[in-house]
Amino acid sequence: MANFAYLVGSRSAKQCLAVDPAWDVPAIRAAAEADGMEVVGALVSHYHPDHCGGHLWGHDIQGVAELVADKPLPIYVQQDEMAGIMQVTGLSRGDFKPCVSGDKVTVGGVDITLIHTPGHTPGSQCFLCQGNLISGDTLFITGCGRVDLPGGNADQLYDSLTNKIAKLPDETVVYPGHHYDPATHATLAKMKTTNPYLQANSVAAWRQLRG
Repeated sequence: MANFAYLVGSRSAKQCLAVDPAWDVPAIRAAAEADGMEVVGALVSHYHPDHCGGHLWGHDIQGVAELVADKPLPIYVQQDEMAGIMQVTGLSRGDFKPCVSGDKVTVGGVDITLIHTPGHTPGSQCFLCQGNLISGDTLFITGCGRVDLPGGNADQLYDSLTNKIAKLPDETVVYPGHHYDPATHATLAKMKTTNPYLQANSVAAWRQLRG
């Protein structure tokens, strides 16, 4: 499914958080170790199994359950996503750190701001760190998350994109949750010229999204 997983952390502290660790947890840990880092927790953008692990379309996908199997680690999720993520991962409430929009998670002195961006799911969240935004399935380089799955809401997604993400500085670099476009990342300034869902006058795009 061309998922991206990210590592965000501090080179001086040699610690990082894994963002949406799924599919191949040993490879994610190995990537951190190869960079001299230790994974000390996880950030989850939303509860779909391709981002946090679980059962999907006949596949058993590795994820946060495997990440904490050997050693308990904090897993930060938006509070509205708790029920869904517990169901798909099989973990208990005590395994998670519920968050609200505006909360900050710090790893090795590096602050990561959590932004609640409902629409794709009720508890979707994005992660802002030093001018970079990891957007999960809320926003792709030339598109946005689908809203026809349980909990999806086009009006909420419109609000998340126009009143939260689009108001970030234009130089913010966006890193999406899937490799759906040739580019792996882009500035908001660039995306505002190429992504119809970030254009206020793109009525046709939103009509299509709403079906």
